[in-house]
Amino acid sequence: MTSDLLFCKYDIKLMKEQGLKDRQEALLSVKGVQSDQIESESSRMLSSWMRPPAFSTAVRCLCVRAFGREDALPKRGGGRVRDFQEIPHTGSNGWINLLRFWKDGRFSLLHKHMENTFRRLGPIYREHLGSQSSVNIMLPMDIGELFRSEGLHPRRMTLQPWATHRETRRHSKGVFLKNGTEWRADRLLLNREVMVASAVRRFLPLLDDVAQDFCHSLRHRVETEGVGETGQRSMTLDPSPDLFRFALEASCHVLYGERIGLFSSSPSEESERFIWAVERMLATTPPLLYLPPRLLLRLRAPLWTQHATAWDHIFSHAETRIQRGYQRLQTPVGGASDGRFQGVLGQLMEAGQLSLELIKANITELMAGGVDTTAVPLQFALFELGRNPDVQERVRAQVLSSWEKASGNPQKALQGAPLLKGTVKETLRLYPVGITVQRYPIRDIVLQNYHVPAGTLVQVCLYPLGRSREVFDRPERFDPSRWSAESVTPDAASGGSFRSLAFGFGSRQCVGRRIAENEMQLLLMHILRNFRLTVSSTEELNTKYTLILQPESPPRITFTTRSL
Repeated sequence: MTSDLLFCKYDIKLMKEQGLKDRQEALLSVKGVQSDQIESESSRMLSSWMRPPAFSTAVRCLCVRAFGREDALPKRGGGRVRDFQEIPHTGSNGWINLLRFWKDGRFSLLHKHMENTFRRLGPIYREHLGSQSSVNIMLPMDIGELFRSEGLHPRRMTLQPWATHRETRRHSKGVFLKNGTEWRADRLLLNREVMVASAVRRFLPLLDDVAQDFCHSLRHRVETEGVGETGQRSMTLDPSPDLFRFALEASCHVLYGERIGLFSSSPSEESERFIWAVERMLATTPPLLYLPPRLLLRLRAPLWTQHATAWDHIFSHAETRIQRGYQRLQTPVGGASDGRFQGVLGQLMEAGQLSLELIKANITELMAGGVDTTAVPLQFALFELGRNPDVQERVRAQVLSSWEKASGNPQKALQGAPLLKGTVKETLRLYPVGITVQRYPIRDIVLQNYHVPAGTLVQVCLYPLGRSREVFDRPERFDPSRWSAESVTPDAASGGSFRSLAFGFGSRQCVGRRIAENEMQLLLMHILRNFRLTVSSTEELNTKYTLILQPESPPRITFTTRSL
């Protein structure tokens, strides 16, 4: 069956089943899912300490209209709001700045550039790179103001190379590349399958199966190829290839409802090609962000060709899986009637509220965004646990106690080991996967006493935020307990709710957040049950940026088996 015929059959079936149903029914059914509703942090996001109570933005705008001057407005703590053009900047000519970036090799060190620029210019600055301009911020009080100005349909910076690929290949766009009411409608439908608590309960056992299989496979390898006494065998290795396979296996199991056998001695060429394509796509995105993709397309520039070819591989992989999933759902055996969870793909198809093209677009985005973005943080987490043995033992003690009490129930085991969640948050504080969160405010706002007009691209810079002494006590220390309820204080000085933003914030936070968080926590839980981790060097890891932050060289970890 060709993909066109398959899509046509599905869409005809969809129209028949839907009849006169309006998509608003779906919106109402999941109206409670927004921003961090699932996480207790969200309740503090709108707390009054972040906004000056006596002088709202609405009043400010009225005063500007009345007096015709923004600098006539009082600032927080007195004085006057300064003009947008007075915000410190790195240079006014975007193309010259871009040439300097290329010449100095700053793209791969963009996170360090941001950190150094904040040190030099202060907590807010403007940056012009090629055709792109932004205001960059890092302090939680400013992030809170930005959050409150994002509106009902938050917008972030469009990754134009990705959008151009979809348009030239005539693929539908998923929620990552959409905006406005269309984005919101699709996003709320997806939330029901990947974000709400009932969805997490459905896919958690699948993630746990993959995590346990990974650890069984690794343990067998260490016991047969490692050195040392029986029961305490050790092996030093670079775990990154295995972690990439784990992330792909876990993503496929949750999204497609099937295993692809990546822990075997000879993983499939298809899967290896998919991992390669994701890495190539991520590596070619940053330089394309500052150049017109359609011009490069017409010129047949090698960089664009590499990028588009990588995406073609990713879509081909997804289409094969989706067709297989569709055919599986049409058969009595393995269909919905047996009550088994069929993966997010199956849930979306059975719900019948998204066309197959839109399901394909969103599943592909989730797959492409679900491999490196979990495999790489797991590398950093294992390294930090290895070089902080006291922290490792505290987390392990909590894990072992919780696992015993949970009697094998993964959800209860995670609930009883909050230090696991703290470990993931602490890892992402020091090594955020994406180094910025972007928004376009829908109204004029004031940041650091500067006027920022509506529609300005504002970037929250996560790497400097996570390492700031103004926000974190001893930020260089790896301390998962800093995220415990009693350690988090809601005052502006300590950062309150806007300190942990690796998955973004608000209704436009990462749609795969619950999958990624639980995937990482479950793997760390089973690794700590099975192994002690050590590293040969406790020196800081050098990092590079290729749309995601990753080690320059993957850390080598020594895994020593422990009795279960």
